[in-house]
Amino acid sequence: MELSKEFIQNLRQEYKAARLNEEDVLAHPLSQFEKWFKEAIEAQLFEPNVMTLATADLNAKPHARIVLLKGFDVEGFTFFTNYLSHKGQQILNNPQACLVFFWADLERQVRIEGNIIKIDSIESDSYFNTRPRLSQLGAHASPQSNVIVSRDVLEDNLKHLSAQYDNLEIPRPIHWGGYKLIPNLIEFWQGRESRLHDRIVYEQVDGKWEISRLAP
Repeated sequence: MELSKEFIQNLRQEYKAARLNEEDVLAHPLSQFEKWFKEAIEAQLFEPNVMTLATADLNAKPHARIVLLKGFDVEGFTFFTNYLSHKGQQILNNPQACLVFFWADLERQVRIEGNIIKIDSIESDSYFNTRPRLSQLGAHASPQSNVIVSRDVLEDNLKHLSAQYDNLEIPRPIHWGGYKLIPNLIEFWQGRESRLHDRIVYEQVDGKWEISRLAP
């Protein structure tokens, strides 16, 4: 390999953009998340709603992938996917999961742990109807996470579906819809100099959010 171990080891960035103190954060973690999320949007970051979703299968083997946040409220964080996909099956068997946002330009990370539930079909229908038409067709065309012999399978499926629904409303597939992660722990991480980062964590204890600081 052309890249040496020493070169990779010496890749580092000093963090000095901001700080995060206990007296600066809001009482509810979703309010604090909203504040940071708005600042990520205002900073014109590329897709600030990109998040890593980590799940585990029946053998406790971890899996992670990138998904898009499509909404949040005082209850939790919503995203959409194929229920029959690998992540859908993992969520079905073990609803405990973790989300991670990383906003590099702001030197910030948010880590969210909790349990995932399906949202109701009306909400899934409502979001599906706002998607671009080709994205709607794609939800039908792709047998997500299944092995396919070539990309031609997808292209042929899309061509067939485009003809089938020509000038017709495209219904939401029953195997596609939304999930919501209900958090029980949310950590806000702000990069600091000398790797002495700020880590403020909210954890639910007896139905209330308690705030503490973690060592970096």
